[in-house]
Amino acid sequence: MTEGLPPAMALFHMASGFYVSRAIHVAAKLGIADLLAEGPQSCDELAKVTGTHAPSLRRVLRLLASVAVFAEEADGKFALTPIGACLRTGVPGSMHAVALLFGGITDKAWSDLLYSVETGKPAFDRVFGMDSFSYMAQHPEEAANFDKAMSSFTSQIAVAVAAVYDFSTFRTVVDVGGGNGSLLAGILKANPSLRGIVFERPDVAERAKEYVKDDGLADRCEVVGGDFFREVPGGGDAYLLKHVIHDWDDEHATAILKNCGRAMGPSGRLLIVEGIYPLRIDPTDECRGAASNDVNMLVCTGGRQRSEDEFRSLLHAAGLKLTRIVPTPARVGVIEGVRA
Repeated sequence: MTEGLPPAMALFHMASGFYVSRAIHVAAKLGIADLLAEGPQSCDELAKVTGTHAPSLRRVLRLLASVAVFAEEADGKFALTPIGACLRTGVPGSMHAVALLFGGITDKAWSDLLYSVETGKPAFDRVFGMDSFSYMAQHPEEAANFDKAMSSFTSQIAVAVAAVYDFSTFRTVVDVGGGNGSLLAGILKANPSLRGIVFERPDVAERAKEYVKDDGLADRCEVVGGDFFREVPGGGDAYLLKHVIHDWDDEHATAILKNCGRAMGPSGRLLIVEGIYPLRIDPTDECRGAASNDVNMLVCTGGRQRSEDEFRSLLHAAGLKLTRIVPTPARVGVIEGVRA
């Protein structure tokens, strides 16, 4: 969006980027994409259904039309674009929950980014008066939306991981901090002889049980509640952690990895599914994704994105050894470890 612009104007576009992100959040809250799914509508029609002020709604939709989220037609009606269609609910590839998450509580936490830079502590804790995990436990609607948002990414990651990593030698995979079980579900579907265990906090485990049941995998996938800082279930051939380690500082991450090491047998495998922080950042979309996620962890959880060497050191501190990193098309790698 800034290519070819003078430096000052390019910086202005970056500084005012929140205009678009907050407009997307409003469109998601109002369900505009679902209303346009049947065809173009006028702002008067949309405002009547959403209970909004038509002239003001039109101004916001025109802003979104300027970045191809919607399209303004010759008769003044608004229509869906391929990008805007991703804001629909209940469709494959939906980003509706993502828009609500990042335009909602994540946006509020980022508003205090300076606090994190000054202290090294999560701004989320100060903004909401508690850490993000406690907040989710006390706000079930936000937690349910968080699950949906993570599933939007996880379903794509599951396909990518199952395609590049060979699970055929395993009998049981334990997904530690597995959320609602969508990653493990994808892997189980691709490996019919495999069994799985989703291990999560008790409140999350209850939601995961419903997901696993609805996915038709209850006969092959057990859901267990607990605390991975105390122990994780034994009996697994592989211990899977997707976007778990990046939530934590080195001390807490090492504690989780030690518990996984204790639980797995001598021939067990640890599989961390996360992005790898590049050695050098340049102005590419891949680097922006890595750096953005890293700062988001600083703001929201106190964690971080790590480089290959940092993962190697982390595993070593937990009595494990990094054996290889298997790249995937989903901008994450499968970081494989064994007992040292």
